[in-house]
Amino acid sequence: MRFFMLTAFCLSLSLTGALAQTADKASLDTSSSAFTTPAQRLDTLFSELKRESDPDKARSIADQIRREWQESGSATINLLIQWTDKAISEENNAAALDFLDEAIRLKPDYVEGWNRRATLHFKSGNYRKSMSDINQVLRIEPRHFGALAGMAAIMEQTGRDEMALKALEKVLDLYPAERDAQKELGDLAEKLTGQRT
Repeated sequence: MRFFMLTAFCLSLSLTGALAQTADKASLDTSSSAFTTPAQRLDTLFSELKRESDPDKARSIADQIRREWQESGSATINLLIQWTDKAISEENNAAALDFLDEAIRLKPDYVEGWNRRATLHFKSGNYRKSMSDINQVLRIEPRHFGALAGMAAIMEQTGRDEMALKALEKVLDLYPAERDAQKELGDLAEKLTGQRT
């Protein structure tokens, strides 16, 4: 398993605590956020991410996008996600899945509920269920670069390198300064070229 794809796919689980702690800072970073909708903020952030060539600045923008995705708008969903995080930290994936199932049932358009469940299925090796959840993530938010990285990981793990390459190209179309994705794409392209000769 290549480091980038697993890291990118699992990022929403590992960043939850840090993102929660920086939520107040994020509201200061986007002073006009009170006057825009979440969709407008995401559109602006994705435009900035696409133009930003500095990897550190791009990572900061990507983190702001992740914070937007984390916002559920529901105290109940937030509590279920907190319980999910606790269950994951205690390596109780069955409980974490139960909490995520409930979050998805209560708010089926909450993209991070699907993404987190896809990540848990991926980590347990259940690629079929993970892909099903990734498809739901991308139906709600086609620009979800973490889900696309997860798709690339699954495609590569199951021997579908050309599909993995296409998924990585989509990641880089959204997030061009992601150096690990650039390297992974180059390695995969080289592998495919070697297979064709």
